Parts: sequence; structure tokens; C-alpha cells
Amino acid sequence: MLENYLPVLLQILIAAGFAGGTLVASVLAGKAAKRNTMKDSAYECGMLPIGEAQPRFSVKFYIVAMLFVLFDIEVVFLYPGAVIFRDQIAAYGVGIAWAALGFISILGVAFLYAWRKGALDWKQ
Repeated sequence: MLENYLPVLLQILIAAGFAGGTLVASVLAGKAAKRNTMKDSAYECGMLPIGEAQPRFSVKFYIVAMLFVLFDIEVVFLYPGAVIFRDQIAAYGVGIAWAALGFISILGVAFLYAWRKGALDWKQ
């Protein structure tokens, strides 16, 4: 029974050895680098760290992003049903088609609501 766990144990040992080896190599290579005040500063991109850390984004950006994620996830839910649609019709009848049509119509109403509210208009 122990031989069944041998590949798992071997995988754990290899992963731990790789993680430990890369940490040791990082410490050894890091000590060889020369240190100075410019290298030790918080920002090494050439810009002075003055001002706010993050720029302010418009709320419109977040609304459009959330709507994109929402409708994208809905498409992900529709795709598997579209792949096996003919098999589902054969097994359950046209009732499954009405359910899919209802789901799509709810999505259409949500899209029209967002459009009418101006959530998709960038110019405001």
C-alpha cells in the first residue's frame, strides 16, 4: 500500500527541493550585488516618489468593467447549454428551449436597462 503514495511523496520532495534551492540561490546571488542609496530607494524607475501612489479613475470605468464581467459570465453559462442543445431538446422537449429563451430575454432586458441609464456612455 505504501508504494501507492511513493509518487506523491516524490513530487512533494521535488517541489520542496526546488523551492528551497531557488531561495538559497536568490540569497547567494543577492549578496553579490552592490548596494547604494539609489538601489535601496522604494522606487527604482527613475521617477521621484512624489504625489499620489495611484491615479484616480472615473466611476464610469468601474461600472463598465462590472457590466463586462457580468455579461461575460452569462455567456460562459450559455455556452455549455448551446453545445448540447440538440441532445437536451431530444431528452426534455422544447421546454428547455423556453427556459433558455427566458434567460436570454432577462439578459436583454438588463442590457437595455444599462444602456438606457447611460452606463455604457463614455462621454458623460
